[in-house]
Amino acid sequence: MSAIMKNVTGAALAGAVAAALASLAVPAGAAGREKGHGASLQGQNDCAAGAHSCAGTSTVDYDGQSFKLVPAGSCTKMETPLGPGSLTPIQRPA
Repeated sequence: MSAIMKNVTGAALAGAVAAALASLAVPAGAAGREKGHGASLQGQNDCAAGAHSCAGTSTVDYDGQSFKLVPAGSCTKMETPLGPGSLTPIQRPA
């Protein structure tokens, strides 16, 4: 493989990794907060992991794929009618 091809391949890989990490980033202004999956009411989510793409688009209460930014350390202590919040996406009944 030529040096140019290696540089192009390396740059493409670095770009793909950067894009993947950016999709996991917490929005600006979220210092001292964490993603509480399954902790938001319909239409009050801050973003999502699965069924939809972003803020305010959740169609059900306590959607385990959507998150709400909550004070750090509080998500897993939150009790909802469907169980506690989670720091990662979770399965919830439809």
